[in-house]
Amino acid sequence: MNVVVTLDELRLALSKLKESVGLVPTMGFLHAGHLSLVKQAHLEVASVVVSIFVNPAQFGPHEDLENYPRDLKRDLHLLESAQVDLVWTPTNEVIYPAGYQTWIDVGEVSKLLEGGMRPGHFRGVATVVAKLFNAVQPQRAYFGQKDAQQAVVIRQMSKDLDFPVEIVVCPITREPDGLAMSSRNVYLSTQERQAAVVLSHALFQAKVAFEKGARDSNHLRKLVQEILETEPLVMLQYVSCADPDTLQEIDGEIDRALLSLAVSIGKTRLIDNILL
Repeated sequence: MNVVVTLDELRLALSKLKESVGLVPTMGFLHAGHLSLVKQAHLEVASVVVSIFVNPAQFGPHEDLENYPRDLKRDLHLLESAQVDLVWTPTNEVIYPAGYQTWIDVGEVSKLLEGGMRPGHFRGVATVVAKLFNAVQPQRAYFGQKDAQQAVVIRQMSKDLDFPVEIVVCPITREPDGLAMSSRNVYLSTQERQAAVVLSHALFQAKVAFEKGARDSNHLRKLVQEILETEPLVMLQYVSCADPDTLQEIDGEIDRALLSLAVSIGKTRLIDNILL
């Protein structure tokens, strides 16, 4: 496994890889969810590239950039065990050199849900992913369904800017009790971790209701909210039942939808979703 930092090192390493190339962009502190993306990439491409970069541009002024968990040595061990071909670990100076001025604003799909709660977040996401795509030039790029809106934003950006990259969105990887895997789960205390199970429980109950014939979006939102409210440690931020492609809220009967939520538990902000 080759590990590089600079753009020159990356380009040289890429020139030696077999095509096709798949990219798994990460912010490090890897878990089984990230490794599931690597596994999927191995099934579809000849060479797998993973980027590790904690992108400051997608963190708000009062978010957890400084405290975001990092463990590069552990990450590299996991990626070597997963038979990754190339790991790019650029510094801030490589991604955003002195005088950097160019940003990507994707528009409507970036302003809803997470975009409304975290102004500027998707501007940072779209910009860094565009730079990753330009630098690596993969044929496929792999993202997790847990960050459902991120996948929609990146797919829109790739379409609008004519990136020749297929965006592959892989299923959420969950803990045995249902909690969606996230690097931020490490922030949770034992009591908070137990409380966090209510997120997936609420979504799974809504899916059961949907499969039994409940089709009213307002009923499904209310069902999720009522279950979340049974856990006193959960502070609800939103419950959404939206079109999976446009992220516009649906009022009334649904055929398909992205049911998503965001909460805070203590100092930790968590998101989860399920496709109906």
